[in-house]
Amino acid sequence: MASLDRPKLLRAAAVVLAWMVLGLFFFTQDLTRKALWGDPTPWWQSLIAWQVGVLLCAAFTPGILWLGRRFPLGRTRTLRRVLLHLVCSVLFSLVHLTIESAILANVGFFPQVTKNRFVSLIFVLMVLGFHSNIITYWLVLGFQAAFRTYRQYQERRQEALRLELQASELKTQLVQAQLTALKGQLQPHFLFNTLNAIMVLVRQEKGRQAEEMLARLSDLLRCVLEDVEAQEVPLRRELEYLQIYLSIEQVRFQDRLRVTISAEPAALDAAFPHMGLQPIVENAVKHGLGRRSSAGRIDIRAARVNGRLEVQVRDDGPGVRPEDVEAARGIGLANTRARLRQLYGAAATLTLENGEAGGAVATIILPYRAEAGPATSEVMEIHALDHVDR
Repeated sequence: MASLDRPKLLRAAAVVLAWMVLGLFFFTQDLTRKALWGDPTPWWQSLIAWQVGVLLCAAFTPGILWLGRRFPLGRTRTLRRVLLHLVCSVLFSLVHLTIESAILANVGFFPQVTKNRFVSLIFVLMVLGFHSNIITYWLVLGFQAAFRTYRQYQERRQEALRLELQASELKTQLVQAQLTALKGQLQPHFLFNTLNAIMVLVRQEKGRQAEEMLARLSDLLRCVLEDVEAQEVPLRRELEYLQIYLSIEQVRFQDRLRVTISAEPAALDAAFPHMGLQPIVENAVKHGLGRRSSAGRIDIRAARVNGRLEVQVRDDGPGVRPEDVEAARGIGLANTRARLRQLYGAAATLTLENGEAGGAVATIILPYRAEAGPATSEVMEIHALDHVDR
């Protein structure tokens, strides 16, 4: 119980101390007056008189604050409440001065007043203190209103910060959900394409090739599931996925598909969108090799250029035609662009254009951010890949 009352006691002590300091301040005014005009009243009587007055104000302060809480001055019923507080301030002044006069008269202060001491004191104090007491009442209300306004401002500010933080968290969750949805569309897109290719092989009675493609698809899915929650992986890891994917395509195209992958050491450790390179290479295989009967070549290069990661996928096919541009708006490339926009904003780009020596060139440029891990330069040429057991 004592611990519950302690905050109230501390607030009451602070109110009393504040009033006593104010009484000392006005007592210095009396000392100046006594020095200038030779007032015979002992200084200690003036000090005690001021302290009696301010202690009475401290005693009335809880009541004034209660009235301020019960009838706050606001936008509604303003005139009525102003009149109410005006009446209360007059009553406060009268009661305060009456009690103060009774106390000072009974203790025998101000010996120059010899007849009807109480009446004389109350008359003098009414003349000197009536208006100041009314001002004191309104000052207490003013301090209360200012503190209430400040506290409401702090509460609104805290609420605004809380809502801003909540909105930021919701935005992060929304972006994560959007990325997950895009990634979820991207992986089934590749999976369905591969399963359709397997069905074609089965219908063509190419059982061995269909079995080989299923085995390699199983390898790829096992690797992808290891990083299923990641939105970014090191480029080295992404190239591992890509090699397995190319081994699947190799079953379809046999010796017609030739792929070269080269990456600088620094590029291998760079963060890259998970399964972000596969649809780009798939697009190159489809439009660069799928429309021709002869062998085709795909070159994949990764380098760190001016503090950014640049990955190029180049094929030697017929190049970009208007219908290829429309095709680039399909699930694979469209989702890759959307993921880049969500992950990096305007700092990442994906372009598809004709190469100077023919064919099409897809270029991904990302902000460079290194992942932990050793890096070694890699140059790979892929002709026909055997089964990769992972």
